[in-house]
Amino acid sequence: MRPKAIDVKVLKDYELEILFDNDEKKIFDVKPYFKFKIFEELKEDNKFETVKISGLSIEWNNGADICPDELYNNSK
Repeated sequence: MRPKAIDVKVLKDYELEILFDNDEKKIFDVKPYFKFKIFEELKEDNKFETVKISGLSIEWNNGADICPDELYNNSK
């Protein structure tokens, strides 16, 4: 069963601290995603900070989201 994101906090340098329902806390770097158009606008701090939990993962107010498996597997 894949871990579910249950909390997200914005860190500096476009990173997120994600707490998963298996009690793991990981850091996810969003910068590599800025090459995709929908993520580009998140470079503005106020837009990046709109991140929230959505279903098994996270999303921003502009509709950008990260696949739950990618979020967990690509976090440190």
